[in-house]
Amino acid sequence: MTIDRTGPIDPINKYLKTQKTERVVKKSEGDSVSISQEAVRRAEFHKAVETVKATPDIRMDRVEEVKKKLEDPSYIDDTVIDVVADRILDVFGIE
Repeated sequence: MTIDRTGPIDPINKYLKTQKTERVVKKSEGDSVSISQEAVRRAEFHKAVETVKATPDIRMDRVEEVKKKLEDPSYIDDTVIDVVADRILDVFGIE
C-alpha cells in the first residue's frame, strides 16, 4: 500500500492562513445623538410658552360676533340676561 503525499503538513502555517482570511473589516458606525428626557421636557415647555405668547389675549373674532348680536335689539331678552347673570356669579364663585 502506498500513501501519496498531498501537501506539506504544517498545522501552524494552516492556522495563520485562516486567521488572515477571518479578519473582519469594521464598518464605521454613523453618528448618533441622544437627548435626555429633561431636555425633551424643556423643549416641549418652551414650545408651549411660545405658542401662548403668539396667541392674542383677546379673541377679536368673538368680540365682533358679540358686537353684531348686541346691535340686534331683540337679542337681549330675559333668557340672555339670566345666562349672563349666572356666568358672572360662576366667575365670582357665588351660587
